[in-house]
Amino acid sequence: MVLAHHLLISAYGFWLPNDPRGSWSDFVRAWELARYGEATKVATRASVASKPHDRKSRLAAKQSLKYSAVTFTGVQARSIGHGFGRYVERSGVVVWACAILPSHIHLVVRRHRYGAETMMQQFKGNATMQLNRDGLHPLAEFAEAGKPAPSPWGEHGWKVFLDSDADIRRAIKYVEDNPLKEGKPRQHWSFVTRFTGVE
Repeated sequence: MVLAHHLLISAYGFWLPNDPRGSWSDFVRAWELARYGEATKVATRASVASKPHDRKSRLAAKQSLKYSAVTFTGVQARSIGHGFGRYVERSGVVVWACAILPSHIHLVVRRHRYGAETMMQQFKGNATMQLNRDGLHPLAEFAEAGKPAPSPWGEHGWKVFLDSDADIRRAIKYVEDNPLKEGKPRQHWSFVTRFTGVE
Protein backbone atom coordinates (compact mmCIF):
# COMPACT_ATOMS: atom_id res chain seq x y z
CA MET A 1 0.00 0.00 0.00
CA VAL A 2 1.29 3.45 -0.91
CA LEU A 3 1.96 5.51 2.21
CA ALA A 4 3.72 8.50 0.70
CA HIS A 5 5.25 10.03 -2.42
CA HIS A 6 8.66 11.39 -3.30
CA LEU A 7 7.89 14.16 -5.79
CA LEU A 8 10.37 15.89 -8.07
CA ILE A 9 9.16 19.12 -9.67
CA SER A 10 11.44 20.61 -12.31
CA ALA A 11 11.90 24.19 -13.40
CA TYR A 12 11.31 25.04 -17.06
CA GLY A 13 14.13 23.64 -19.17
CA PHE A 14 15.61 21.38 -16.49
CA TRP A 15 14.54 18.02 -17.93
CA LEU A 16 13.45 17.88 -21.56
CA PRO A 17 10.97 15.34 -22.98
CA ASN A 18 13.70 13.93 -25.25
CA ASP A 19 16.47 13.91 -22.67
CA PRO A 20 18.85 11.12 -23.75
CA ARG A 21 18.71 9.61 -20.24
CA GLY A 22 14.95 9.12 -20.49
CA SER A 23 11.83 11.04 -19.49
CA TRP A 24 8.20 10.49 -18.62
CA SER A 25 6.94 12.29 -21.70
CA ASP A 26 5.02 10.58 -24.49
CA PHE A 27 5.92 13.10 -27.18
CA VAL A 28 7.80 16.33 -27.88
CA ARG A 29 5.38 19.26 -28.18
CA ALA A 30 7.79 22.06 -29.07
CA TRP A 31 8.94 21.96 -32.68
CA GLU A 32 12.25 23.58 -31.65
CA LEU A 33 13.08 20.46 -29.67
CA ALA A 34 11.78 17.89 -32.16
CA ARG A 35 14.97 17.99 -34.24
CA TYR A 36 16.82 16.57 -31.24
CA GLY A 37 14.76 13.39 -31.30
CA GLU A 38 11.51 11.90 -30.13
CA ALA A 39 10.37 11.62 -26.52
CA THR A 40 12.47 9.18 -24.51
CA LYS A 41 9.73 7.77 -22.28
CA VAL A 42 10.86 5.32 -19.60
CA ALA A 43 8.74 3.18 -17.30
CA THR A 44 11.14 3.16 -14.36
CA ARG A 45 10.42 5.20 -11.24
CA ALA A 46 14.09 5.16 -10.25
CA SER A 47 16.21 8.20 -11.03
CA VAL A 48 18.03 8.12 -14.37
CA ALA A 49 19.99 11.31 -13.66
CA SER A 50 23.34 9.52 -13.42
CA LYS A 51 22.81 7.40 -16.55
CA PRO A 52 25.61 7.95 -19.14
CA HIS A 53 24.46 10.11 -22.07
CA ASP A 54 25.52 12.56 -24.76
CA ARG A 55 25.82 15.72 -22.66
CA LYS A 56 26.58 17.96 -25.66
CA SER A 57 23.39 16.92 -27.39
CA ARG A 58 21.36 17.53 -24.22
CA LEU A 59 22.83 21.01 -23.76
CA ALA A 60 22.33 21.85 -27.46
CA ALA A 61 18.65 20.95 -27.14
CA LYS A 62 18.35 23.31 -24.16
CA GLN A 63 19.75 26.13 -26.30
CA SER A 64 16.81 25.72 -28.68
CA LEU A 65 14.16 26.34 -26.02
CA LYS A 66 11.78 29.24 -26.54
CA TYR A 67 12.92 30.78 -23.24
CA SER A 68 16.11 30.37 -21.27
CA ALA A 69 16.03 27.50 -18.78
CA VAL A 70 14.80 28.78 -15.43
CA THR A 71 17.22 28.91 -12.51
CA PHE A 72 15.63 30.05 -9.26
CA THR A 73 17.55 32.47 -7.05
CA GLY A 74 17.56 32.19 -3.28
CA VAL A 75 14.95 34.97 -3.04
CA GLN A 76 12.73 33.16 -5.54
CA ALA A 77 13.18 29.89 -3.60
CA ARG A 78 11.96 31.63 -0.45
CA SER A 79 8.92 32.92 -2.35
CA ILE A 80 8.21 29.40 -3.66
CA GLY A 81 8.45 28.13 -0.08
CA HIS A 82 5.86 30.69 1.05
CA GLY A 83 3.54 29.54 -1.74
CA PHE A 84 4.03 25.92 -0.68
CA GLY A 85 3.27 26.87 2.93
CA ARG A 86 -0.04 28.49 1.97
CA TYR A 87 -1.02 25.40 0.01
CA VAL A 88 -0.10 23.03 2.86
CA GLU A 89 -2.08 25.11 5.34
CA ARG A 90 -5.21 25.15 3.15
CA SER A 91 -5.11 21.58 1.88
CA GLY A 92 -3.94 19.58 4.88
CA VAL A 93 -1.20 17.93 2.80
CA VAL A 94 1.55 16.64 5.11
CA VAL A 95 5.09 17.39 3.93
CA TRP A 96 7.93 15.46 5.59
CA ALA A 97 10.82 16.89 3.56
CA CYS A 98 11.38 19.69 1.05
CA ALA A 99 14.42 20.97 -0.84
CA ILE A 100 13.96 23.91 -3.23
CA LEU A 101 16.99 23.96 -5.52
CA PRO A 102 17.80 26.29 -8.44
CA SER A 103 16.54 23.92 -11.16
CA HIS A 104 14.26 21.47 -9.34
CA ILE A 105 12.40 20.72 -6.14
CA HIS A 106 12.15 17.56 -4.04
CA LEU A 107 9.23 16.86 -1.70
CA VAL A 108 8.28 13.89 0.44
CA VAL A 109 4.55 14.01 1.13
CA ARG A 110 2.13 11.75 2.94
CA ARG A 111 -0.48 10.03 0.80
CA HIS A 112 -3.47 12.35 0.53
CA ARG A 113 -6.95 12.35 -0.95
CA TYR A 114 -5.33 14.09 -3.95
CA GLY A 115 -3.18 11.96 -6.25
CA ALA A 116 0.52 12.67 -6.70
CA GLU A 117 0.01 14.45 -10.06
CA THR A 118 -2.68 16.71 -8.58
CA MET A 119 -0.45 17.60 -5.65
CA MET A 120 2.42 18.48 -8.00
CA GLN A 121 0.12 20.77 -10.02
CA GLN A 122 -1.15 22.40 -6.82
CA PHE A 123 2.35 22.96 -5.48
CA LYS A 124 3.39 24.52 -8.80
CA GLY A 125 0.27 26.67 -9.05
CA ASN A 126 0.56 28.04 -5.53
CA ALA A 127 4.28 28.73 -5.96
CA THR A 128 3.60 30.59 -9.22
CA MET A 129 0.91 32.72 -7.55
CA GLN A 130 3.35 33.63 -4.79
CA LEU A 131 6.13 34.46 -7.27
CA ASN A 132 3.69 36.77 -9.06
CA ARG A 133 2.58 38.38 -5.79
CA ASP A 134 6.20 39.02 -4.86
CA GLY A 135 7.13 40.34 -8.32
CA LEU A 136 9.65 37.51 -8.73
CA HIS A 137 8.30 35.42 -11.62
CA PRO A 138 11.44 34.37 -13.57
CA LEU A 139 9.70 34.63 -16.97
CA ALA A 140 7.65 37.77 -16.25
CA GLU A 141 9.35 39.69 -19.08
CA PHE A 142 7.78 37.32 -21.61
CA ALA A 143 4.17 37.92 -20.52
CA GLU A 144 2.00 39.18 -23.38
CA ALA A 145 -0.60 41.90 -22.81
CA GLY A 146 -3.54 40.53 -20.87
CA LYS A 147 -1.96 37.09 -20.50
CA PRO A 148 0.02 35.46 -17.69
CA ALA A 149 3.75 34.90 -17.99
CA PRO A 150 4.85 31.50 -19.34
CA SER A 151 5.01 28.79 -16.71
CA PRO A 152 8.35 28.60 -14.89
CA TRP A 153 7.82 24.83 -14.48
CA GLY A 154 8.48 21.75 -16.52
CA GLU A 155 5.29 20.12 -17.72
CA HIS A 156 5.65 16.84 -15.88
CA GLY A 157 7.33 15.78 -12.69
CA TRP A 158 8.66 12.53 -11.31
CA LYS A 159 6.93 10.59 -8.58
CA VAL A 160 8.10 7.62 -6.58
CA PHE A 161 5.64 5.63 -4.48
CA LEU A 162 6.81 4.88 -0.94
CA ASP A 163 5.22 1.91 0.79
CA SER A 164 7.07 1.50 4.09
CA ASP A 165 8.50 3.61 6.91
CA ALA A 166 11.98 2.57 5.75
CA ASP A 167 11.29 3.85 2.21
CA ILE A 168 9.97 7.12 3.60
CA ARG A 169 12.99 7.62 5.88
CA ARG A 170 15.36 6.95 2.96
CA ALA A 171 13.53 9.48 0.79
CA ILE A 172 13.53 12.08 3.56
CA LYS A 173 17.28 11.69 4.06
CA TYR A 174 17.86 11.94 0.31
CA VAL A 175 15.84 15.16 0.11
CA GLU A 176 17.40 16.70 3.23
CA ASP A 177 20.91 15.91 1.94
CA ASN A 178 20.22 17.11 -1.61
CA PRO A 179 21.19 20.79 -1.11
CA LEU A 180 24.56 19.66 0.27
CA LYS A 181 25.35 18.02 -3.09
CA GLU A 182 25.11 21.48 -4.68
CA GLY A 183 27.25 23.11 -2.00
CA LYS A 184 24.24 24.69 -0.28
CA PRO A 185 23.16 24.46 3.38
CA ARG A 186 20.36 22.22 4.59
CA GLN A 187 16.93 23.78 4.29
CA HIS A 188 14.36 24.24 7.04
CA TRP A 189 10.79 25.07 6.03
CA SER A 190 8.03 25.88 8.52
CA PHE A 191 5.49 23.77 6.60
CA VAL A 192 7.57 20.58 6.96
CA THR A 193 6.40 18.17 9.67
CA ARG A 194 8.80 15.83 11.46
CA PHE A 195 8.29 12.22 10.39
CA THR A 196 7.47 9.85 13.24
CA GLY A 197 6.20 6.86 11.26
CA VAL A 198 2.94 5.76 9.67
CA GLU A 199 3.04 1.94 9.87
